[in-house]
Amino acid sequence: MIFFLLSPLFIAAHAYFVYEGFKWIDTLRLPRGLGRFVKILAAVLWAVFSLSIFAAYFIPAGVTRESSPVLYILRRTLKKSGNYNLGVLIYMGMSFAVILIGRLIEYFKLKKEGIEPKQVFRSALYRNKRAVMGVLNIVFIVLLMWYGVAHGKDIKLNTYEIELSKQVEGSSGVRIALVADMHLGYSIGCEQMEKMADMINASSPDIVIMAGDIFDNEYEALDDPERLIKIFASIKSRYGTYAVYGNHDIEEKIIGGFTFDYSNPAKVAGKEMNEFLDKAGITLLLDDHVLIDDAFYVYGRPDYSKPGNGTGKRKAPQEITAGLDMSKPLIVIDHQPRELQALADAGVDIDLCGHTHDGQFFPMNITSRLFTWENSAGLLKKDNMYNIVTSGVGLYGPNIRIGTDAEVCVIDVKW
Repeated sequence: MIFFLLSPLFIAAHAYFVYEGFKWIDTLRLPRGLGRFVKILAAVLWAVFSLSIFAAYFIPAGVTRESSPVLYILRRTLKKSGNYNLGVLIYMGMSFAVILIGRLIEYFKLKKEGIEPKQVFRSALYRNKRAVMGVLNIVFIVLLMWYGVAHGKDIKLNTYEIELSKQVEGSSGVRIALVADMHLGYSIGCEQMEKMADMINASSPDIVIMAGDIFDNEYEALDDPERLIKIFASIKSRYGTYAVYGNHDIEEKIIGGFTFDYSNPAKVAGKEMNEFLDKAGITLLLDDHVLIDDAFYVYGRPDYSKPGNGTGKRKAPQEITAGLDMSKPLIVIDHQPRELQALADAGVDIDLCGHTHDGQFFPMNITSRLFTWENSAGLLKKDNMYNIVTSGVGLYGPNIRIGTDAEVCVIDVKW
């Protein structure tokens, strides 16, 4: 619903881009008929590109490759186009903001010097300047989007070493592979997951943790579910793979990274999502714990905003530790890095999270680190508890990463 509330601003921004595009085409001094044709063609192509995110929403979500091949391909194409468009909108908006500020500065400077700005802006020199600026702007957006898309596919390996004061008889520690925010769907599929699985297996972990947002709301968006199941099942570790659900592991419509009926936390994951994890050999923890090798606990919390268990509730930090042998290390999986102090006070040793994407792209990475999260990504020591937040493997919304990395985290824990 948030996206639809913002849609007038979205449409107005694109209308302004078309207006500026027409002005730029005028500076090229094309023959009148050709200039008109170029404007019409550009406007039509831009309308299709910019409105694809809305058009995809109205194609029935249940269509499959088998039931309706044309609608299935059209829906996927429009969804992907819409995700790319969001990235273009963000950075084209920023570039035009810089240009407009430059124009205002030039306008007031001319006024101060007693020169009529209209005469300067209508001059041949200014038209040539505007033509060059238009070309540079197009090149800038194309290169930035190319980098953002390519960088989003490049998964880094980040390693951490932490030491707990607790001791475990017969064990010196454990190696954890932490991943989150795969967002399997229109932007992320088999290719990215194969890279992730290879990196995890190459690190030889004792246990694999998936900290939520495995799916991107729409199960039918998966490019090849059976192949993806095989990829996830190929992940090897001594103790297996444990996961929690995130706020996107709920079967509901999504547009531009925004979901609908966000105020209903009692929604549950789709049946196909649960079956996917089961077939892949992934153990889902819903406000429950396992005791691994009689050495340490792993506790999985439902998501803070969308618990996905049908109740809309989850246990408080103090309830998590009740009844556990707290002489043993306790590792908590919590999709969103919230309640850190409460978890530390409850005696949790390690809190593993995702959700933030570290902001995913500039300038959101700056706001995420300075204003949104106590720990946007990386390692944070909270009293005796270690909180590690991964920036995630996949993407949501704009299909780009700029200023952040997709990553697999390997954590060597010493008792």
